[in-house]
Amino acid sequence: MVALLAGGASVSGWTKPPRPAQAPAAAALPDKLSDVEFWALEQQISEPGGYFRITDNFTSNEPEIGEIFTMIRERGVKGGVYMGVGPEQNLTYIAAVKPVMAFVCDIRRQAVMQHLMFKAVFELSPDRADFISLLFSKPRPGGLDRTTPIQKMWDAFTPVATDVPLAKKNAARIVDQLTKTHKFALSAEESSELSSVIEAFIDYGPAITTRGGGPGAGRGGNNVSFADLTGWSLDASGQPQSFLSSDENYQTVKALQDKNLVVPVSGDFGGPKAIRAIGAYLHQHGGAVSAFYVSNVEQYLFQDGHDRAFYDNVATLPVNDASVFIRPYSLRRGFSGAPQPLCGIAGFLKAVAAGRVMTNNDALACGH
Repeated sequence: MVALLAGGASVSGWTKPPRPAQAPAAAALPDKLSDVEFWALEQQISEPGGYFRITDNFTSNEPEIGEIFTMIRERGVKGGVYMGVGPEQNLTYIAAVKPVMAFVCDIRRQAVMQHLMFKAVFELSPDRADFISLLFSKPRPGGLDRTTPIQKMWDAFTPVATDVPLAKKNAARIVDQLTKTHKFALSAEESSELSSVIEAFIDYGPAITTRGGGPGAGRGGNNVSFADLTGWSLDASGQPQSFLSSDENYQTVKALQDKNLVVPVSGDFGGPKAIRAIGAYLHQHGGAVSAFYVSNVEQYLFQDGHDRAFYDNVATLPVNDASVFIRPYSLRRGFSGAPQPLCGIAGFLKAVAAGRVMTNNDALACGH
């Protein structure tokens, strides 16, 4: 046997061959993004804003969110990278998953402005009561602290009138936080969209719904309000679950917002860039998607013939055996299949490849 020496030298005239070059290790996901990095990433990933049938979409209309929150916890979906679509429900799913980073991808550019508004309000609000007070420009009632149950908190805010002079100051604070503190360069159109969203939350208050308000807003049914979705969306045990239902949940989301790790981008699920760009970023940084909330977007993708483009995009995302789609509509009465609100992404993509996902109902059934 030839004895090798350190450094590749040898005896008996034999030289140890050089080790093959290794590919550079992927950089880790960031613990924090600078303001410049955050805005550059948002700009690089985003597609131009597009059209969606519901133009405003101020809130979700999915009261199942509390039930799914606890399902996520019980299934052990945790960490990794969260992806989602739409408005405030993402904040609740982020609280449930506790990811290290999150991306919210919505075809409407206005949705990005709404999430930037939420970001500013989180950053300016140490706790849940301050968040509600700032978002809706309602002076904070006395007696509220970090232990106050969310339903009691909403009961305390309900009789409090909107303070119009305060609303003007709060709107300016939110805009300044984004454009002066963070120095995000908003276009004139984006600034107008941001102002429109801020004004909608002030005008409609906690009764704001998907399209603003109007008859039917309030507890019960599908036309639920922001207060309903955060205070009266219950899990199977009857407990409210949302990003505002506990201080722990709120602080989970706030910590990510403070570190610029909730990145809202504009993009079409069936489009050529956004989802694939997120996938490329995650591959470069050794990240994997733990949960991807899709709402009912697949319904429209199937209608428009863009479902396969979406699934091809998803196939570029790094996932593992624990990664899930979140589909609340599988819990609706109109769906006749077995409920599959949490559907394994890897297995589902195999079902797509095998031709078992031809309709939205097939997707809601997780390809079974």
